[in-house]
Amino acid sequence: MKLLLKFCLLSYAIFSLNKVNAQITPYEASNKVATTTYAEAIKYYESLAKSYPKQSKLYTYGKTDFGKPLHLLVLSKDGIVDPVAVKKANKRVLLINNGIHPGEPEGIDASMMLARDLLKGNRLPSDVVIAIIPIYNIDGSHNRTSTSRANQNGPVEYGFRGNGRNYDLNRDFIKSDSQNSKAFQLIFNTWQPEVFVDTHTSNGSDYQYTMTLIPTQKDKLNKELSTYISKTMVPDLYKSMAKKGYEMVPYVNSISNSPDAGISGFMESPRYSTGYAALHNSLSFMPETHMLKSFDKRVDATYKLLESYVEITQRDAKIIGENKAKADADVAKQVNFPLEFKLNRSTFDTITFHGFNAKQKPSDVSGLSRLYYDRNDPFTRTIRFYDKYEPVASVNKPIAYIIPQAWENVIELFKLNRVKMQRLTQNTTIEVEMYYIVDYKTAPRPYEGHYNHSAVKLDTVVQKIKFFEGDYVVYVNQPTNRYIVETLEPQGIDSYFNWNFFDSVLSQKEHFSAYIFEDTAAELLKKDPELKAKFESAKAADPEMQKSAQAQLNFIYKNSDYYEPTFNRYPIGRLVKNVPLNLK
Repeated sequence: MKLLLKFCLLSYAIFSLNKVNAQITPYEASNKVATTTYAEAIKYYESLAKSYPKQSKLYTYGKTDFGKPLHLLVLSKDGIVDPVAVKKANKRVLLINNGIHPGEPEGIDASMMLARDLLKGNRLPSDVVIAIIPIYNIDGSHNRTSTSRANQNGPVEYGFRGNGRNYDLNRDFIKSDSQNSKAFQLIFNTWQPEVFVDTHTSNGSDYQYTMTLIPTQKDKLNKELSTYISKTMVPDLYKSMAKKGYEMVPYVNSISNSPDAGISGFMESPRYSTGYAALHNSLSFMPETHMLKSFDKRVDATYKLLESYVEITQRDAKIIGENKAKADADVAKQVNFPLEFKLNRSTFDTITFHGFNAKQKPSDVSGLSRLYYDRNDPFTRTIRFYDKYEPVASVNKPIAYIIPQAWENVIELFKLNRVKMQRLTQNTTIEVEMYYIVDYKTAPRPYEGHYNHSAVKLDTVVQKIKFFEGDYVVYVNQPTNRYIVETLEPQGIDSYFNWNFFDSVLSQKEHFSAYIFEDTAAELLKKDPELKAKFESAKAADPEMQKSAQAQLNFIYKNSDYYEPTFNRYPIGRLVKNVPLNLK
């Protein structure tokens, strides 16, 4: 009997030890020099969820270009781990995304330790549900080397920035070429986080800080959110991190070659994760640890910052929820929407900056003068911080947009983003504003798989357009208005048009044969005195046209009913008169 008891006690001790060891992260087990692989991360989170079944649940969503789903660990003190139940319980959601650039892996390891410590220490907040994406770019995380981040100090091995299709996923949140993006948007719009954090590592100049921070640009946010994030949340994050031993600074986006000449706030457009989150009135942040600090310090700083987000979101859960509700209501009623911003270089604040003096010395490679930062010559000085952005382009929303059902990629993304849509129940001719693309610039080289457009110039024409049964009507009276307007207005910096969704309308489908159209053109001029006067006036004003029979035929063709009205016509209608429509 005693022998059996000893055996049972030994077995229990071995089981307990194995359970403790199972909760040691691979990062910790490596003496803090290695980052966790994808397989290790998922196994670890599965173990956590199994060990704490009431307070945690591990979900899977969609799939990625790698063929794997995105995982999401949800932590809840009282066991409410269903997204609908979370909203009914009036809890805030803090969503943490890791490994969008797997070569910047601090968040991967910090989140694993934070989840364990919150569960093990019974430290989960009562009013906040924490949702963690272990590794977003699963594809890139499998492409591990120790060389792709040439300027980075560790870890010993890490993933690659590009995913399986070589996309930088932090440029993919509007165009959504990757399955990763679609799976993320499913997660984001299912859980509707009030606070979103996407963990990164910086590139750039050398300075004394381990952690830098990019918050959602305040000047493009709804006023309730802007006031809270700029006056309360960001200052308190800075105070919290200073107490924890990591004084922070805004992301070092230098105005010139060196930060001591001044830095500027970052304007994240909707292609970025935080810019995308801002379209949904989420307070979003991109922490950037400094690449040259040791990996263990970077992970520790990330851990402490994520911990600070938990603490502040719990402390301010009520006001964060109220601000989000007000912002959603305001945006649903908002009329004018800025589409492009410019940094105001005449307005700035001053901040204390701890840097290293930038100097020049002969290069060992070229023998020419080269820049370096002298770590033996640190400085503390006051520098300028430019962080005021002003809108330089804006648009008034229509009553509704009408989207022909042929544009399936638009419809799919609107559904993912919980945009409310209705469909015409019968073929209907509707008077709408239609844009004609008058001019635009196209990048000479591809960027993230696209030849992006920019500098779009439009001509707005009121036309009666026949739409068809099943076409979509999107009323612009929703909390998702910013997403709707900034994607559908062609002049928006990250509009669907600028990402080439509608390039097929930019090519003419029908033409004329000159020898046949000669007779047709002559007959048109005889029958239409107004066209003839317009033609003669144009010819008189253009000597080149006078010398070209083809140019003269082109003019008559383009000003006749034979010329296709859909050429260069943006296919989305803007309903500006509130007319009754038959919808379902």
